[in-house]
Amino acid sequence: MEALKSKVWDTAGQERFRSMAPMYYRNANAALLVFDITQYDSLTSVKSWVKELKRNVQEPMVLCLVGNKCDLEVERKVSKDEALQYACSIGATYFESSALHDQGIEEVFVNVALGLIRLSHDTLCSSLRVYDSSSSFSPSNLSSEISRSRFNLTSDENNVYEEKADAIHAETERPSLCC
Repeated sequence: MEALKSKVWDTAGQERFRSMAPMYYRNANAALLVFDITQYDSLTSVKSWVKELKRNVQEPMVLCLVGNKCDLEVERKVSKDEALQYACSIGATYFESSALHDQGIEEVFVNVALGLIRLSHDTLCSSLRVYDSSSSFSPSNLSSEISRSRFNLTSDENNVYEEKADAIHAETERPSLCC
């Protein structure tokens, strides 16, 4: 079994935080690029963030494009086909989610975790460290192991969250302020 420790920073994509964003993603190994499927401009903003990431992050990284608010299908302004095509063009996976209904979120994080594990095995990525705690680990069977297990989320007084599954352990720090 391998352990994956991750820290997640939500830059919220707001322009007023753009100058601070490089501090957060400079040594990033993955990026979740979330846009609102009911607001076409949000996909346009993601495209500018991707350009900035590619300009400022030197090492390979896992990219995941996420179309949020899939519960508002009737208000959709960004088609699935367009989002998929864009995701392919930047080497990202694509998922749709609903934060309101907690739909598709676990799949996004599992996909990114799998991508990080593959990245650690496929490249010499100096900012990514893998600690193998079992000699029988195989990334190829990880997705089936994860799909059979559910994540248990716990928190402590320091607002640090720990997700546990059979094959992955991830610590996620959440910022104290949200959108």
